[in-house]
Amino acid sequence: MNLTVPASEPWLEPARYWPALTAATEALDTPFGIISAGALAWNAHDMLRRSNGTTIRVASKSVRVRGVIDAVLSIPGYHGVLAYTLAEGLWLAETIDDVVIGYPTVDRASIAALGQSSILAQRVTIMIDTIEQLDLVDAVLPPGQRENIRVCLELDAAWASRVLGHVGVFRSPVRTVEQAIDLARAIVARAGFTLVGMMAYESQIAGVINRPRGKPMLGHTVDWMQKNSRDELSERRGQVVLALRDLTELEFVNGGGTGSLESTASDPAVTEIAAGSGLFGPHLFDGYGHFQPAPAAAFALSVVRKPTPEMATLLGGGWIASGPPAADRLPRAVWPEGLGFVAREMAGEVQTPLTGAAALAVGDRVWMRHTKAGEVSEHLTEFAIVDEGRVTEMMPTYRGEGKAFL
Repeated sequence: MNLTVPASEPWLEPARYWPALTAATEALDTPFGIISAGALAWNAHDMLRRSNGTTIRVASKSVRVRGVIDAVLSIPGYHGVLAYTLAEGLWLAETIDDVVIGYPTVDRASIAALGQSSILAQRVTIMIDTIEQLDLVDAVLPPGQRENIRVCLELDAAWASRVLGHVGVFRSPVRTVEQAIDLARAIVARAGFTLVGMMAYESQIAGVINRPRGKPMLGHTVDWMQKNSRDELSERRGQVVLALRDLTELEFVNGGGTGSLESTASDPAVTEIAAGSGLFGPHLFDGYGHFQPAPAAAFALSVVRKPTPEMATLLGGGWIASGPPAADRLPRAVWPEGLGFVAREMAGEVQTPLTGAAALAVGDRVWMRHTKAGEVSEHLTEFAIVDEGRVTEMMPTYRGEGKAFL
């Protein structure tokens, strides 16, 4: 795949961008997904600009297309993958030499495979936030009967606000410097494990939009929350990293995500940032004020009936994103413009009626954008790669390669 930044930015002109994609894919039957190589290249390089020299580790859950991951990793400034399951990480590590598993694992078969392979054990790092996770590894294969296991300690990055309460996701129970030191000492002292890294994911900064449509006061509140959270985390993360470096030589300190590239890069304790959603540019990311990714990935559905002259019904469409159930989890119909969902049906499993569709006829196509990035790949076996007005290849998703990790 060619990831050269294009000379122009056609996605800034919807009336030019979407019809061009329709023309390029006219031979394909719906439903199908596309990745614009030019838009993907623009996003990848803009993320590097925003990270200001800090290495970006590709968050695979936000892509789930091995060909895209490989292409992005060929760009200087990107290195390694943050995988979401150990099974996925072992699969990726067949060709990628630095894979960190972003979540703890209790997958006994994958732990056994990791412990029995010297190559995989050198390439894959598992996530730890409690001693019990080490116990489980030892129960599968005790030290002396397996390879040494690389370990990353996860620090809780949520903000304990006096006004808002707990802000951020519930991940690691390790929050204070003392808790981190206690766990790190236990890892260092334990046979069969090597502490090589630390991660702290500030979801309340990286994954919360600060310019929600039509809600300016909420945007100001988010700005205030993110500034205060950033200040608190920078101080606490720095203290933890200093303490850990007194115990062991850390290879990496990982933080952040697509929405926090600038602020995470400004933290001197961080050596790399995990990011992936910004590559595809799903519509959730339209709600940030400090960056605007191009809509590099989208999917097309066809009109199959006209229940009224002003409506059109698509076959399928209920590709709902994870998270709190709300309207912002729905895909967005972006072309033709002016289309809307019917309140009592919304995006359905087998049909999606749309309003504002007087100009649409049976057989016409509608372009949709998913709320989140990698989840759209679970609905497709392949993406059509569109470059310079034509489909250059059909690239399989994880699902297309017969993989379903989570």
